[in-house]
Amino acid sequence: MPLLGLGTYRLRGPEDTYQAVDAALTAGYRAFDTAAVYRNEADLGQALHTLLPKHGLSRADVFITSKLSPKDQGAKARDGCLRSLEQLGLDYIDLYLIHWPGTQGVAVGDKRNPKNRSQSWATLEDFHMEGKFKAIGVSNYTVKHMQELLKACRVVPAVLQVEFHPRYAQKELRALCEESGVCFQAYSSLGTGVLLTDPVVQEVAERCGRTPAQVLLRWALQQNVPVLPKSAKPDRVQDNGRLFDFDLSDSNMARLSSLDCGEKFCWDPSLVI
Repeated sequence: MPLLGLGTYRLRGPEDTYQAVDAALTAGYRAFDTAAVYRNEADLGQALHTLLPKHGLSRADVFITSKLSPKDQGAKARDGCLRSLEQLGLDYIDLYLIHWPGTQGVAVGDKRNPKNRSQSWATLEDFHMEGKFKAIGVSNYTVKHMQELLKACRVVPAVLQVEFHPRYAQKELRALCEESGVCFQAYSSLGTGVLLTDPVVQEVAERCGRTPAQVLLRWALQQNVPVLPKSAKPDRVQDNGRLFDFDLSDSNMARLSSLDCGEKFCWDPSLVI
């Protein structure tokens, strides 16, 4: 799995998707992250179908991730998986994730949640064994959710995709992934944009002659954590991809890491039993 991928959460409609994907391929991105709930799987599939030949690339040259909708958690998982394949127009998906540990329309404290996600995982395992999903994983799982899954699974999840940035370093969860051979992947590396104006981030960026976004993304990459910066603006997509021609010094890494305070900006899965 590439260290850099384009997050498509912000992409709405075929034109925005085409422009962002074109910019990403030009900048060297080879991974694209979508989800059923983003409602852009079909647009992404069509954009790649059109653009890969333009860039002299084939399907095998790109890594595509999608995710099961929480509304399909449990008994509807098979239908949800098939729908993603159909929407993307693909014979296989490189990585497919359970997007959320809970179920849409079911209370976070409802005891059906563990049963539903277990059923979803069994479905993903079946698709993996059939070759339709080359790898499978989860998103937004906590330590408790991961321990539950690792104890019962036939196929160990290849990836855990979670919120990760200097203010929310998730050390316990990262350690569990490392022990279990699970790739820890970051989303919301910019803290939903809040960290772009953090004084420490801006100071480090100024020292390096880089943008705050590049510094935050590089902080993750230097810890071997893959990132998924998202933008609908082609120039920003390209700027966010310029991450491999500089390094952060040990002191700058330490400065950014010192910001860790457990501050979370996205939804909280810890409430889901």
